[in-house]
Amino acid sequence: MAETSNKTSRKTGLKAAPKPANRRAGKAASAVPASPKPTSNRAERAAERRGAIIEAAMDEFIARGFAATRLDDVAKRAGVAKGTIYLHFKDKESMFEELIRTAIVPMINRLWSTPPQPGASVRDMVEGFAKTFIEEVATTRRGDLVRLIVAEGPRFPEVADFYYREVVSRGLGGMRALIELGIARGEIKQKNLARFPQIMVAPALIAVIWQSLFSRHAPLDALEMFRVHLDLIFGERRTT
Repeated sequence: MAETSNKTSRKTGLKAAPKPANRRAGKAASAVPASPKPTSNRAERAAERRGAIIEAAMDEFIARGFAATRLDDVAKRAGVAKGTIYLHFKDKESMFEELIRTAIVPMINRLWSTPPQPGASVRDMVEGFAKTFIEEVATTRRGDLVRLIVAEGPRFPEVADFYYREVVSRGLGGMRALIELGIARGEIKQKNLARFPQIMVAPALIAVIWQSLFSRHAPLDALEMFRVHLDLIFGERRTT
């Protein structure tokens, strides 16, 4: 029978049909699901490189200032090729903006999104803001970034504008709301203070600047200074 089939194939020029055993093997193979491809950690590696670049950028900006920082130095410190930086940031300005966005903006958002404690006075809330700001900005590397903006912002208005939009305007808006609440409750007598929330937060900025310029000559208890400042606005706390 097999010989007849082979002869027929030779006469017609067609290949013999595959053996049933092969068809069964093919069906069995197709029935087995393909093993899933290994999960790519390309995104994780990209995130790690981006984080390393931001960390290196902070070191370079603090050490050299905004104007003198070069992308070549950032890349070298981050351990990446300079071209890799351009996969994440279009230029030095956008890199600095991302640094502000990741290092300072989340803290500002947290300050104004945290609900006050039940029964807390406006003074308590302002003092809580001051404590967090002084501990997390004035005496840390975040303070170095703020000082950098104060020093070089006039020469780089785009950077100063970004910082105002993302940080300053939010902080002043939140503080103005607290002042208005204090006026409504009768805790603050000077109603014009709502027009100038900068007055309320002025000691925090003084603390940032003082820390880098004069602390070695005259260490400043920034939080105690802020409490004295609040005494001038709210009146001295009554002690029992």
